Amino acid sequence: MKLKIVFILLACIGISAVYAKKIDVVTTTTDLKSITEFIGGDKVDVSSIATGYQNPHFVDPKPSYIIKLSKADMFVTVGLDLETGWSPQLLSSSRNLKIQKGSNGYVDASVGVTLLQVPSTINRGEGDIHIFGNPHYWLDPINGKQVAKNICDGLEKISPENKAFFEANLKTFDDKIDLKLKEWTMKMAPYKGLKIVAYHNEWCYFEQRFGLVIVDFLEPKPGIPPTPTQLVKIISEVKSNAIKVIISSPYFTTSSSEVVSKQTGAKTIVLGTSVGAFDNIKDYFDLFDYDIDKLIQGLE
Repeated sequence: MKLKIVFILLACIGISAVYAKKIDVVTTTTDLKSITEFIGGDKVDVSSIATGYQNPHFVDPKPSYIIKLSKADMFVTVGLDLETGWSPQLLSSSRNLKIQKGSNGYVDASVGVTLLQVPSTINRGEGDIHIFGNPHYWLDPINGKQVAKNICDGLEKISPENKAFFEANLKTFDDKIDLKLKEWTMKMAPYKGLKIVAYHNEWCYFEQRFGLVIVDFLEPKPGIPPTPTQLVKIISEVKSNAIKVIISSPYFTTSSSEVVSKQTGAKTIVLGTSVGAFDNIKDYFDLFDYDIDKLIQGLE
């Protein structure tokens, strides 16, 4: 009888261990990691391949990433060919059927997002063109809600018994976005219609959401480094439009923007494009807090 009780207890412990196992999620970017952690709570263990201060277009596919993916229950990608130079080969090399495209463990975070700058024709002579549209959609917090919904749906497929938990967290996330968006919009209201220059074409969603106008880019074409001819053009535009700021990202050199700054007085401001770009951007909400406050400080 005692032996039977021991077996029953061991069986219960085994069952509890199975249910207690966290869902192993790998995301391509830190923004997706942050949102997944919010929705998944203590049911998930999440790691990101790219860092927050790294250009997500260019990630060195290390063997350690393949090992991570081989053990993952779910994979979350920005999609829209943002990670096309490194993500597909990592997925293929992982040999993990659970997270391949089309499986329950594969989540394309762009699904349902209203995309900007979708080209009508493809001309590679125009530089690094994204054939599906601009992939930097997470820089509009409203799109963050759709990303969270996609992640929530993915988690429910893997762990349906936790559906109510995930959906409650999704509602909390959405409510927080709505509340913070009022704050962010109010802060940016005095600068609606403000003309600025950017280094690279990755700010269109942020631009549209907060009413900015990007006049031009330091890159003559997407992915093409600034040329002397382009800098002369930018200097003229900055002067004629009384532009006060040039925005860039942590992974671009500021040498070209500083040339323009010296000639025009416009300030170069390095904003975060992802969670972790700077030490105090610890989650998705911090990203907008930081960028908006940094931009306003530069303007004032």
